[in-house]
Amino acid sequence: MAPSALRGFRRCGLGWLCGLWCGGSGIGCGSLGGFCSRSLRGMDFTYSEVGATREGVLPEGYSHLDVRMELGRGAEVFRRAAESLMTFRMHRAIPVKITSPAARAVEGEAVTVTLAGFVKAPCRVIWTRDEERAAGWAYGTLKGHPEVGEESFMVEHRDDDSVWFVVRAFSRAGNRVARLGSPLIPTAQRLYARRCGAILRRHGRG
Repeated sequence: MAPSALRGFRRCGLGWLCGLWCGGSGIGCGSLGGFCSRSLRGMDFTYSEVGATREGVLPEGYSHLDVRMELGRGAEVFRRAAESLMTFRMHRAIPVKITSPAARAVEGEAVTVTLAGFVKAPCRVIWTRDEERAAGWAYGTLKGHPEVGEESFMVEHRDDDSVWFVVRAFSRAGNRVARLGSPLIPTAQRLYARRCGAILRRHGRG
């Protein structure tokens, strides 16, 4: 990473050694895959439409994702799936890992998404919802993430007693490497969302 790209990040006490240990970035602490959580909490998002995944209408100028999967039926399925989602258990069961200093999704908390096993992508939780019949959260991209945009994950217990998993996102390439791979990204995102749903379906069964 070029020195100019390091502006705005805070190094931890181990400096470059910590960065090499956490993935070669040289910026931050191992608790968030090479990024300092304090710096990420205060960093601006890389897009202006923050929170749009909660409003219903996704903004123009981005690739959109909307995947819905039925997980089962009943309050117990909802409870188990919601707990898996809110505690990051679902994400940690698939190749796309999430690292967070918090045990549960918390609005304003920094998270790092690990892509392809080595790309450390910094994000921050934008909103959370933890209700009797709906639970979920969304994160938005920060400087250093190869993509620009937002993604939300929801579990819904509907009136007909069915339980659904809903993933909604808007995104576009944020750097040259991501632009090269942009034709493949929508397919990869759909596969990722369906993999998340398959994990939640299993967790919902207990």
